[in-house]
This record gives sequence, C-alpha cells and structure tokens, in this order.
Amino acid sequence: MDDARRAFLDELLAVHSPTGHEAAAQRVWVEYVSQYADRVETDAYGNAVAVAEGDAPAVAFTGHADEIGFAVAEITEAGFVRIAPIGGLDASVTRGSQVRIETDDGPVNGVIGQAAVHLRDHSEDGAAPSVTEQYVDIGAADGDDARDRVSVGDPGVLVSEPRELAGGRLNARSLDNRTGLWVAAEGFRRTVERDVDATVYAVSTVHEEIGTRGAQMVGFDLDVDAVVAADVTHAADDPMYPAERASTVALGDGPVVMRGGTNHPVVVSALRDAAADAGASLQVAAHRISTGTDADAFGTAGGGVPTADLGIPNRYMHTPAEVVDLADLAAGADVLAAFADHAGDRDSFAVSV
Repeated sequence: MDDARRAFLDELLAVHSPTGHEAAAQRVWVEYVSQYADRVETDAYGNAVAVAEGDAPAVAFTGHADEIGFAVAEITEAGFVRIAPIGGLDASVTRGSQVRIETDDGPVNGVIGQAAVHLRDHSEDGAAPSVTEQYVDIGAADGDDARDRVSVGDPGVLVSEPRELAGGRLNARSLDNRTGLWVAAEGFRRTVERDVDATVYAVSTVHEEIGTRGAQMVGFDLDVDAVVAADVTHAADDPMYPAERASTVALGDGPVVMRGGTNHPVVVSALRDAAADAGASLQVAAHRISTGTDADAFGTAGGGVPTADLGIPNRYMHTPAEVVDLADLAAGADVLAAFADHAGDRDSFAVSV
C-alpha cells in the first residue's frame, strides 16, 4: 500500500461516524472518489454514489460508512452519563474504555467506568452488565455541569489509536467497515485507471449496522447488473475463535468470497476468475444463513440484483482492538478492478436455467 493509499485509510480511521452520524466519514470518502468519478451524488440520508461512465453492463462496489457506537440516553444528577448502544456494541469490552462524545460544541472526552479489581465481587466477573447499565464519567461536577457539556442523543464511540502490528497487520477501532470503504473506493480508482468498458459505481452507505437500511435506500433505484459489497468477515486463525464454528479464513490469505445464499453463483464465479487472472489471493467460505452485510439488501433490491459479499478477514470484530492484514485490503481492490474489467465481456450475470 503506497503512501497516498495509506493516507486515505488513515483519514477514514481518524473520523468518528456511528450509525446515523456518518457525515464525517462520508466527506473523506467523497473527496477521494471524486478525483476519479464522472459524477458523485448523495441523498437525503447521506448515502454517496460515484460513477465512472462506460458501456453495459454496470457493476457497483459498495462499503458502509457507519460504525458501532452509543448515544447519550440519560444524564444523572451526579453528573454521570448513561448510554444506549448504536449497533452491536459489546458490553464485555466497553467497561474501562475511553470514549469520545460528539456534541454541537465539539468533542467531549470520557471513560466508561469500571470498578477497581480490588472492589469487585469476583463471583460475578463472568457477567458484564449491559451497555445500558454502564456509565460514562466525563469529569462533570454534577448534573448541571454535565448537561452544559453533553445532551441526550449526542453520539459517541470507543476510542483507540491505530497501531501497526508485526507482519503488515493493523490494529484499530472501526476497521468494520473502514476496510470495506477503502476497498470499494480503491477498487473504483484502479478500475478507472484501467479504462474498462463497463460502467462502474462506487457506493458508500449509511445505517448498515442497524439493518442495512442505507443499502435498501440506494438499492431502490441503483440500476446495475451486479453488486459486490465489501465488508469485514470473521478471521478464524486466532485462539479466541470458537472451535465449534468451522472456518479456514485467515489473515493475510486474501479477501473472502462466500458460496451460497445471498451470494449469487455467477458473481462468485466471476470474482474467483478475476482473482486468478489478477494473481490475487482469494479465500472461499461457506455461506451461513445471511451475510449480515449490505449484500443482503442489494441482492433483493429491484426484484433481485446479482450480488456477492467480499469479506476482509478481521479478528476481534466489534471491539476497539480489531485486527486486519493490509495485504488483504490491497488484494480486495485488485479483485474488484479485475472483476470490472471482465464484466465488459459479459451480456448478463443471470443464472442459466
């Protein structure tokens, strides 16, 4: 990953965009893709769509801009803040975490309280209280002081600084789904530079973490022949991965395409062929029920659009310590560019029956 591409990823990781408050991430993403697009459009909720005009067929690369977080739900008279989760915030990792609350007057720092180890009843250590039972300490003297600083509904996120790990790995919060956003945008850039025949869209959606709602909005009138949704998927190569869930997905072995379910067989086959031609690593995994990504929404949009999920292996998902391998991101962008290049030779992605 060269300096310009890494700078783009760092910019995405620097901003905070919990679901419903994605504008900061969308501004970074739109500024990047605008350099390569014929046009970029946004809608009333902040979904962003870039297009590079070409001939038929038309394909779309998508990622979602939102991240898990919380909202201020109550301010106590003692000056502590009770919170409500936005998306799948993990109560087992939130206590003792530093947080940042975004207010109209700027950010407010805080910490989710955790009783000292000396004071706890250790018979209860295995049961973390729900997020709604946890409190944020912003340092306020009392309730009036706290209400002068934050308001009910203000969004926030757990904070942690991105850090390089050995072997090209990266640790950061919100790799779900800054990685998918990066892959969709960078795949778009590489496609434009190839001057492919197909028309190519890059899409950044909102509200994925609360039910793929942004994809449902965009998919309503996005007129494309195929969609590849870039998101994270669980890596299975660390000791924390549950042994009862069979998987061979590993960091550094390339992005993952799933077979079955939402994942359209022709699109999956085209992705595998594209990866082979590009010399890019691509892992294959079995589909489980639904992808849990925007692919589910795009796949059923407009009567059904051939869609597949392209997953970036991710350890420790939905924690502030997610880990990915940067080589998997680069390979994902290469696969998308090759996929778009091959798409120009197709009349259709439909299944033959």
